[in-house]
Amino acid sequence: MADNNDPVFQIQRVYMKEASLEQPNSPAILLEQEQPSVDIQLGVEAQQAAEGMFEVAVSATVTTKIKDKTVFLVEVKQAGIFEIRNIPGDQMQAIMGIACPQIVYPYLRGNVADIVTRAGFPPVHLAEINFQAMYEQQQAEQQQQQAGGASRIITSA
Repeated sequence: MADNNDPVFQIQRVYMKEASLEQPNSPAILLEQEQPSVDIQLGVEAQQAAEGMFEVAVSATVTTKIKDKTVFLVEVKQAGIFEIRNIPGDQMQAIMGIACPQIVYPYLRGNVADIVTRAGFPPVHLAEINFQAMYEQQQAEQQQQQAGGASRIITSA
């Protein structure tokens, strides 16, 4: 490692941290002809793993149901270890909230589709995500909460 102050951003490793599949109503639910509803929840978390090393994880929970019965539930957490050094503090949050998830997310998408397919279902293809827009929305929500919700938008029908 050089002793200079040049910015460093390197991928050290990308890996699947967690994966689970549940089919609580099989085999009866597999005989249903109705199309299931699909609910997808995504999350991003980041933490320091060591000096200059950060783990950024993107998680997806995919729940499919027919009426009130679960067809399958898949949870996958894909993570990456990134070396990030000599980056100004005001840019660190954006790197860990935008750049790192953009690198990890394609692996998550592939693993979710693979698990669902191997379980005997048509693949679930997660949509592309604009992590910059998601990050900016989270920042705006945090600023609004810190302002005490002073600026409320009221609409009427």
